[in-house]
Amino acid sequence: MVDYTIRPAIPSDGAFLADMVVEAANWRAGVNRPRPTVLADPVYRGYIAGWQRPADAGVVAIDGDAKPIGAAWYRLFAADAPARGFVATGVPELIIGVRPLWRAQGVGRALMRALTDAARTAGFARITLSVEHDNFAHALYRSEGFSVVETGRDRDTMVRLLG
Repeated sequence: MVDYTIRPAIPSDGAFLADMVVEAANWRAGVNRPRPTVLADPVYRGYIAGWQRPADAGVVAIDGDAKPIGAAWYRLFAADAPARGFVATGVPELIIGVRPLWRAQGVGRALMRALTDAARTAGFARITLSVEHDNFAHALYRSEGFSVVETGRDRDTMVRLLG
């Protein structure tokens, strides 16, 4: 594999973040949730609609040819319009997606570390995410300090303290 670098996400990354939402939804081998179906889901759409709002921040991994290969970003959600990992107003929710060819090569971990550092620098005390029970990324999240705070029918909400 070619080396990669990580840069801050910018407003023009919105279309790529939409691609990464689709990748995140299609993490399971053999499952294909078509892009229109994923992006029609109001929760998935909420992770990218209007990118980049004032409180949004993110990072993008790019390969040696300057092509984006993965991204992690966070958004704040209101209590009356929560996303899947909502725990409280003022706690950003992390969203992450990596192209299949680049998975299990450290890209997701590097993106997560860069984003949690950015959230800490921005003054957040914690960050949250949502993950399906059998998603292999569950182990990555635990290894990066996330703990399950709520278990739902098919997914867990996890939180990491940033202090």
